[in-house]
Amino acid sequence: MVASDQMTDEKKFVGADFEKCTGCRVCELVCALENEKTFDPKLSRIKVLRLHQLVDMPVACRLCEDAPCVRSCPRDALTQSEETGVIMVDDTKCDLCGWCLESCKHGALFLNQDKKTVMICNLCEGTPQCVEWCPEAALSLMTQKEFDQKARKATVNKIIPEAWR
Repeated sequence: MVASDQMTDEKKFVGADFEKCTGCRVCELVCALENEKTFDPKLSRIKVLRLHQLVDMPVACRLCEDAPCVRSCPRDALTQSEETGVIMVDDTKCDLCGWCLESCKHGALFLNQDKKTVMICNLCEGTPQCVEWCPEAALSLMTQKEFDQKARKATVNKIIPEAWR
């Protein structure tokens, strides 16, 4: 599925099935290569967080409606596409004040220290390469409702032993 297939009222973002994610970080390398032309996970717009030795959580922009990061930017360096929900960064306006980083409740904006700007998932302008290249098929385009459902299922499966179910 490509991002352009989205309905405008329910945006789809790159989300993960925590039961499938192994923490291999291929998504980070592919993202950095696609967007920055280098294999450097520090320059990725998706990050894999290790929450526990059994739980890895890829984090990318959730394309919030009325995005707090966009609202908080005092330099208008961030804008949001009405069509796709993707948040775009104007590197010439960003001064790394950090307000967008603080306002994002998902922790989905990242620093590009070389360019002195922030980075955020751009859905690879239609076909997210992290989704395409994930060896475990743990990443997909999903709505917030789909993400919440997968997260609840993964939590139950980690907490309650299968023999008890």
